Amino acid sequence: MKTYMAKEKEINKRWFLIDGTDVVLGKLSVFVANLLRGKSKPTFTMHVDAGDFVIITNAEKVRLTGNKLKQKISYRHSGYPGGIKGISYDKLMKENPERAVRLAVKGMLPHNRLGRRVIGKLKIYRGEDHSHSAQKPEVIKINEYSKLK
Repeated sequence: MKTYMAKEKEINKRWFLIDGTDVVLGKLSVFVANLLRGKSKPTFTMHVDAGDFVIITNAEKVRLTGNKLKQKISYRHSGYPGGIKGISYDKLMKENPERAVRLAVKGMLPHNRLGRRVIGKLKIYRGEDHSHSAQKPEVIKINEYSKLK
């Protein structure tokens, strides 16, 4: 008996649409990361991009639990001495909620070439409108796992 290894050409990639209204950021990012990697598929192979495309709408309505809005800080560094900058999630969610969601999902993907490739299949929009209606995305809710199989 041989172990099945998925090949890039054999994989059927689908499009999913997720509404971020009143969804906890952590739960959303775990669910989206699994879709992007293709972990819900029986043909999942760790070293192959077997995942689907994901569109997230209403990114500004995503919730953070506890005191994370005031206490959690997103850091970035320019690479120069003293070049660290931080922004609280309260300010980040007002100015650029797409970045907050992207950072959460990116943190749950592998930190290598595959992870950088997979994050490109994530499309995040602040409002209800998106430009991917031609792909006919399937609308799913976070708790509907049976529809993915």
